[in-house]
Amino acid sequence: MTDEFGMVEPQEGEAFGDEWEEIDVSDDEADRIARRKDRDFDEFRMRLKDADQFKVEQSVFDDATFAAIYKLVQDGYIDAFGGPISTGKEANVFEALGEDDTDVAVKIYRINASDFRHMRDYLEGDPRFENIGHDKGQVVRAWVRKEYANLERAQRAGVRVPKPIAVQRNVLVMELVGVVDDRARRLSEVRVENPQTAFEVVREYMRRLHRAGLVHGDLSEYNLIIHDGELVVIDLGQAVTVHHPNAEEFLRRDCRNVANFFRRQGADADGDSLYEFVTAEEDEDKD
Repeated sequence: MTDEFGMVEPQEGEAFGDEWEEIDVSDDEADRIARRKDRDFDEFRMRLKDADQFKVEQSVFDDATFAAIYKLVQDGYIDAFGGPISTGKEANVFEALGEDDTDVAVKIYRINASDFRHMRDYLEGDPRFENIGHDKGQVVRAWVRKEYANLERAQRAGVRVPKPIAVQRNVLVMELVGVVDDRARRLSEVRVENPQTAFEVVREYMRRLHRAGLVHGDLSEYNLIIHDGELVVIDLGQAVTVHHPNAEEFLRRDCRNVANFFRRQGADADGDSLYEFVTAEEDEDKD
């Protein structure tokens, strides 16, 4: 690994505050396509189901999920699918070819196959999701749109995250950091050669997130990746606003996890000091 970690800059002209648009989880074009089931969609759905990388998913991807992929293809966000990057309890991530022959990651949340009750700990109390009911489909769609919105805000705040590209129902298209043959590594998988520098980058990103009104909520060496000497924060689906009733608890946990990891790597890191750094007002900034 390189000894230096570049840091992106915040985008100019963005004022961060408490403004959050309510997330719409009502039926969208993908749901309407799935209900119509015209010939073009049926042919697309069967081709996708016959593809090797999707055969094991036939029982967990519903027709509306295939319709969401179909709509993203129609809109030019996906041109061709590659193989799976990761498979989890809640979502699968696939490599794909996007607009202008760029590599993208397609994250598909599986609505029918998993227990999403833990998501409610992060959704309940978030002002963007006050009207979300107990319908599993609505909860998952809210989660995906929340992840997209969090990625957008983090990027504008100058936090290096995968660039969000498009969202449709339970499918999220974003920048692919690394490639399957040279995938980005989680910090849990590597020995950090310059842990103090890496820690200072991560703590600055945590502070920028907080000043942009967000707390990651699950930050650790498992949600920080490195590729080409660049640190990237991932998995922002559970990130909450600073006014969430559990925001402080989540932030303190993030600080403990991050500080403990970097301390084991040899950095001068402490959870309480990290919390003070992250939450300091701008006129109280300390090196």
